[in-house]
Amino acid sequence: MKQKLIALLLSTAIASVTGGAASAETIRVAIGTQDTTINCATGGLLIRELKLLEKFLPRDGKYKDAQYDIQWKNFTSGAPLTNEMVAGKLDLGSMADFPGSFNGAAFQKAGKQSQFITVLSGSTQGSGNGIVVPKASPVQSLAELKGKTISVPFASTAHGMLLRAVKAQGWDPEKDVTIVTQAPEVAGSALQSNKIEAHADFVPFAELFPHRGYARKIFDGSQANAPTLHGSLVDTDFARKYPEIVVAYLRAAIEAERLIAAEPEKYSELIAKVTGIEAEVNYLFHGPLGLQTRDFTWKPEYRQAVKTSIETLLLMKRTDAGLDVNTFINDQYLKTAFKQAGIDYDAKLKNYGRQPLTAKDAATGKAITDFKRVAQLWVDGEPLVRSYASTEAAFGELAKLEKAGKKVRVVYAHDRNSGLKLLAEDAWFVSSKKEISSFLLKDAAEAWARKNGGKVLDFSAAKSAAI
Repeated sequence: MKQKLIALLLSTAIASVTGGAASAETIRVAIGTQDTTINCATGGLLIRELKLLEKFLPRDGKYKDAQYDIQWKNFTSGAPLTNEMVAGKLDLGSMADFPGSFNGAAFQKAGKQSQFITVLSGSTQGSGNGIVVPKASPVQSLAELKGKTISVPFASTAHGMLLRAVKAQGWDPEKDVTIVTQAPEVAGSALQSNKIEAHADFVPFAELFPHRGYARKIFDGSQANAPTLHGSLVDTDFARKYPEIVVAYLRAAIEAERLIAAEPEKYSELIAKVTGIEAEVNYLFHGPLGLQTRDFTWKPEYRQAVKTSIETLLLMKRTDAGLDVNTFINDQYLKTAFKQAGIDYDAKLKNYGRQPLTAKDAATGKAITDFKRVAQLWVDGEPLVRSYASTEAAFGELAKLEKAGKKVRVVYAHDRNSGLKLLAEDAWFVSSKKEISSFLLKDAAEAWARKNGGKVLDFSAAKSAAI
């Protein structure tokens, strides 16, 4: 009798254990990324490659026995990512303001809801989007593209920028220019073979194509003064069911931001290894004083960017229903993540500064305090980018390095008027009063030279002037 009782208790205990295991929930966390849209890195690529989400996923309370099925899927643009989110195949995804707004509209049309939960990277001025022309094109400015054909990925944030830029010129987008759709992977070869007169695109292609030597940037999104951002969205049903997981994802993104801010060269190389986009271009965005700011907070300019995108979608008849920005953007999960990470959200919200440069002049050893004419060199074989307080100092050192047979991977300069970070090889310069100033546009350099005296130079001539 005693043996039967023991056997009964044992079988009950086993049934309890196995039953508990069978009932333990397996939670799918499916995330759509855009790896080649490099300013989404802190919301996707870096989290995935460094396994940061696993570090923050909840393991207690209702998640005590949960198992996680983390799925990643990479896309080259926001539209197909949205399709899979609406179909219920993805729970979270990262994209720009324009396709993000389309995401919200597509969910709404399907009788569902998505929410924009964080900014990842952006520019309140609009840097990141841009227009390029073939390298040998005589065109130097947007004004010279009247009557020309401009390609752009339709329904992208660059498309929205292009429409606003055309409008600012006083042009009719259906009469004064021909706008055609073209994906960035197609545009690259079209620029090389001179099959397109100009191409507008989002991060990082307006810099990547010039860096690869077959295009020149003639317009930066900041000239249209149209704020732009990339951020992350979540399926609202998923967020309501698993709010702690949404916060965990944001904690992982915050950690990715901390890491890349501390070692931008190292993680620019990692992004290059995964995407094939050169580290020099990644650093242009993610390094100090970069083209865009990795800023998670919902600044008024970013809220307006989403609102403008929604309005543009309506005008383009890409959607027949507007979204309420006040409910579409939800910053509550982000504020919780900031609080858990010990970061003051309100202080970050008020901070408009770019990623700061804390460096000593590589030539003099003195701390750099004035950033108007900062230039940088990334010397092949060196893990860190060198910084110089002036363009002429950097160019002088560049000449010495080249004479010594050393390879310099890239030279960065900063637009004297806007502070915009530039790839120096495609910039314009003015040599005046023993100093060299840098400019994105030739007409801006010419205006500076007229006002301040001096001579307009291309990169090669500027190097010689520095010597």
